[in-house]
Amino acid sequence: MVTARAIGYALLGLVALERVVELAVSTRNARRTLARGGVERGRGHYPVMVAFHAGVLAACAAEPVVWPEPAWPVAATAGAALAVAAAQALRWWAVGTLGERWSTRIVVVPGAAPVVSGPYRWLRHPNYVAVAVELAALPLALGAWRTAIAATLGNAALMAIRIPAEERALGPAWAAAFAARPRGGGP
Repeated sequence: MVTARAIGYALLGLVALERVVELAVSTRNARRTLARGGVERGRGHYPVMVAFHAGVLAACAAEPVVWPEPAWPVAATAGAALAVAAAQALRWWAVGTLGERWSTRIVVVPGAAPVVSGPYRWLRHPNYVAVAVELAALPLALGAWRTAIAATLGNAALMAIRIPAEERALGPAWAAAFAARPRGGGP
């Protein structure tokens, strides 16, 4: 018999695999952008961000073992649906819209026009919205409510550093193009 917890762990495995694919795409895109004259910013917080995301995945796996509790079926189902449908769909829509400009690093080609299509028509940082949803929802799919709370708070702290660093790197043309759009994902 397949349990809700087994489905949650399968989902966690798929998200971990998605992260590997995401990092491969990011590395390729960063190399290409740097080769076109791109400049990397925000290097100081990047290792912390990577460690945080890896730690969240590990905590999602560990919490149900350390604190075994009955799964909350509604929360687990909603968490799984949000983590898969909403977060992944929005993330890959943002990635596809930015194309080679997308990277987990902040790499900007000076003078490049801002991308204002796709989900960027409505939000400044749709990928960060996807990350916020995923970091709250994925742990719930495993009944890891403590991890959901910690991941949400940790992500808010990271975004308080990351978003301003990215916006400074993108420059005044980007700021002007996005002045009327909500940030989504942070300060």
